[in-house]
Amino acid sequence: MSAIASPAQDRWLELSDVLRELVTQGRIDQQAAEQCLTIRRGSTNPQQHPLEFLASQNVEDLKRPGKKLDLETLTQWLAELAGQPYFRIDPLKIDVASITPLMSYAFAQRNKILAVAVAPDEVTIASAQPFISSWESNLTHVLKRPIKRVVANPVDIQRYTQEFFRLAKSVTGASAVEQRGVNVGNFEQLVNLGASDQEPDANDAHIVNIVDWLFQYAFQQRASDIHVEPRRDQGTVRFRIDGVLHSVYQFPAQVTLAVISRIKNLGRMNVAEKRKPQDGRVKTRMPGDKEVELRLSTMPTAFGEKLVMRIFDPDVLLKSFDQLGFSTDDLRRWSAMTGQPNGIILVTGPTGSGKTTTLYTTLKQLATPEVNVCTIEDPIEMVEDSFNQMQVQHNIEVNFASGVRALMRQDPDIIMIGEIRDLETAEMAIQAALTGHLVLSTLHTNDAPSSISRLIELGVPYYLIRATVLGVMAQRLVRTLCPHCKAPIELSEQDWQELTRPWSAPLPTGAMQPVGCSECRDTGYRGRAGVYEIMVLSDATRQLISPDTDITALRRQAFKEGMRSLRLSGAQKIAAGLTTMEEVLRVTPQSER
Repeated sequence: MSAIASPAQDRWLELSDVLRELVTQGRIDQQAAEQCLTIRRGSTNPQQHPLEFLASQNVEDLKRPGKKLDLETLTQWLAELAGQPYFRIDPLKIDVASITPLMSYAFAQRNKILAVAVAPDEVTIASAQPFISSWESNLTHVLKRPIKRVVANPVDIQRYTQEFFRLAKSVTGASAVEQRGVNVGNFEQLVNLGASDQEPDANDAHIVNIVDWLFQYAFQQRASDIHVEPRRDQGTVRFRIDGVLHSVYQFPAQVTLAVISRIKNLGRMNVAEKRKPQDGRVKTRMPGDKEVELRLSTMPTAFGEKLVMRIFDPDVLLKSFDQLGFSTDDLRRWSAMTGQPNGIILVTGPTGSGKTTTLYTTLKQLATPEVNVCTIEDPIEMVEDSFNQMQVQHNIEVNFASGVRALMRQDPDIIMIGEIRDLETAEMAIQAALTGHLVLSTLHTNDAPSSISRLIELGVPYYLIRATVLGVMAQRLVRTLCPHCKAPIELSEQDWQELTRPWSAPLPTGAMQPVGCSECRDTGYRGRAGVYEIMVLSDATRQLISPDTDITALRRQAFKEGMRSLRLSGAQKIAAGLTTMEEVLRVTPQSER
């Protein structure tokens, strides 16, 4: 056993010990070790953890050619050396409310440790100093439970110790105000004071801290939605990341209501009105000075108002079609439709399938200085300088149909209608297309051909559909594999043929499977991409549109003309190693012959 791993007494990790051990194991050479020691002697930050310093030097890992000794690799190496389990801190999987009362912030900082899990029979403590154990007996005595030690990277321990204890302090402070008998109404007054005054009341500062943390945390974790949900005894915060909800934190009931009031205030909503659903929006900054817009929506529930915030990343508008997931053929077909001077183009799919993103990206490209792009939305999803956007307001009788009627008098070239929900809106869209405008809108149907029968169900005459609809695109979002850890996989011939029927696509050789790493939070997936089914209406397909349209015949004709089903589009992404069969089957309807 090495000298570093069997010290006679407690000792803090020294860079010289770490380098000596790495040289002995053949992970680095002597020259690189001496160079690191020389740089360390002249360092302005001698307190920096040796692993953190070494990771910053980008030293080549001789056991893994072409790769560096990064912090995570070094932490795993240290865990193995110390004979303690390696642990990667995932803040989404840690119950902050239960781990922060176990020790004081001062104790955690002094010993550079952090509790990461609590069970009835043991407490798991993470440390980046595995050879310091003087704190163990004290903590075991206080907790009256055995301690399980794990090794985590020093940067995460320092960062999350500060974040978790600061958040816990704010929640405790806000709860203390509540326990002194301050009711929810007073909380709202505090929030109002905090919003209007440069020096908010100290009690209000707790709620301000919690809300600030919530926003920053959501941005760091790449969340698309934040849910704040009141319950009988406590409230829950959940983030939607890559389409899946994760529980993040639980607040006392009164603190939850105060947080919701604070956010409503920021969104210029009526704080006193709790019986009706409301909408609002907040513009804030991410670290790095990037502006982000959040759309707010409240809904009254049995235990108070539930708040959902949809986060709109401005970078989405700047993405190319290639980044959204369009293949070369998809883009060719889509551009042929959107390049027409007049007609209706429909995008269909369930809520959260990326329809709005596709429309905004398309409009952004079409909105040149020579054209007038007008939209009518419910609500406006993202405010964009190059469009003229109008919002539906039912309270003053501005709906989609009346909105389009008003837009028609604004000399538009391109009109985007948020959604065709009824015959009146469909008739206005057709009127706009017939009078020489390009109209883009959304529908809720399972696939592209079904949108034709949906329009007929709404009461649109078949001959007007023939005359105006240029094409339909159905879409879904699949999670994409993490590029840092995906691994090759051999697919079963039977499963592949079932996925791609009625086409006989050859079994791909480039398929990949999820593995899980620190970059993707051990899910194996990172980010999402679209799969598309694009039906361009030709003369032959138009002839099949009648009062009793045979959707199966229409679908077959579209397939003959080059339309690929959502599943086949997904299969192409599987073959390219971008996603998995499980993901495609999860989000796409079964292909019909």
